[in-house]
Amino acid sequence: MGITARGLNRSTLARQLLLDRVTIGVEDAVRRVVALQAQQPGSPYVALWNRVVDFDPAGLDKAVESYALVRSTLMRLTLHLVHAEDYRAFREGMEPTLRGSRLHDPRYKAAGFTADDADALLPELLEYAGEARTGALMRERLEAARGGPVEAVVWRMMRQYAPLWHAPTGPPWSFGAAQSFVTASAPLPVLGDPEAATAGLAVLIRRYLEGFGPASVPDMAQFTMAPRGKVREAVRLVEGELERLEGPDGVVLYDVPGAPLPDEDVPAPPRLMAMWDSVLLSYADRSRVIPAAYRRHVIRVNGDTLPTLLVDGYVAGVWRLVEGGVEVSAFHPLPARVWEELAGEAGALGGFLAARDPRVYSRYDHWWVKGLPAAETRVLPTP
Repeated sequence: MGITARGLNRSTLARQLLLDRVTIGVEDAVRRVVALQAQQPGSPYVALWNRVVDFDPAGLDKAVESYALVRSTLMRLTLHLVHAEDYRAFREGMEPTLRGSRLHDPRYKAAGFTADDADALLPELLEYAGEARTGALMRERLEAARGGPVEAVVWRMMRQYAPLWHAPTGPPWSFGAAQSFVTASAPLPVLGDPEAATAGLAVLIRRYLEGFGPASVPDMAQFTMAPRGKVREAVRLVEGELERLEGPDGVVLYDVPGAPLPDEDVPAPPRLMAMWDSVLLSYADRSRVIPAAYRRHVIRVNGDTLPTLLVDGYVAGVWRLVEGGVEVSAFHPLPARVWEELAGEAGALGGFLAARDPRVYSRYDHWWVKGLPAAETRVLPTP
């Protein structure tokens, strides 16, 4: 069976709840989309607002407070919000990547620490974090166990490697500038076991295909940042449960049986996407959602991924909140009908954000100051 590039776009939109907003609880929504990139605290809220009918941010607050949804360093070595029931397998699957990147980081080693040091120190740290502790207290505990001061980079690498969840410290969102941590609820992920890591990665890959498939091995490696060899090994574990498709240019794609494969001509409504929305970052071939000519304008040199607008399922520009409304900058001319639909989205988004953080991404306005290739810019009014 073959599938076109446009068919892949529609598959992603359907599985990511972007063809139609869905009536669904926040916990189930996060399970459906697999993971929400969450280094910017407001982004999971904007992401779910795009996907859930009448999304109530208080529901997400409650799920985070109860640790039904958890925030931790996972795929692509960055913060994600995932369902607690997915966390253990995801963390085990990411173990070799996190261990190699964090405990063998040259800065960590230059500060006098080794992976063996982390292994020796982690049990006491995890016991101490059996209840939520601030980052400052955790670092003090690390220094006490070490018997002297440790550099900030050591604590940063340790907390990103350790199986820790972020405890909520908001408002306006669940997580604020201050950081607090709690040990992942039992059973803890198995660390340092190659078999557990491969099995966990196989689970993660299957879940990835449920939310982002069909996809290639390079796509899976991009989503996780695991080496392609490890990904292939994990795919072999579950290959009997998967279907194979032929993608554009004969690329081999994998998928889970029975997953949505909508017609490539199904309409895709405009959306005002969150910064770092996962659909922009989860493929080696990002042309599935981002036209090649726009990629460098959307994903900046330091990795900042700007809030984008999707038109007909593809990135067509960027947006930001300004005085009086949502400023939308389109990279190519848009029909009047699309501007009307975007105006409706902007009004709803502005109303949603007004009670929480009306300038949610204002710290990134410098990218607009530096210039963007807009064919047309409009400020769409908000309440």
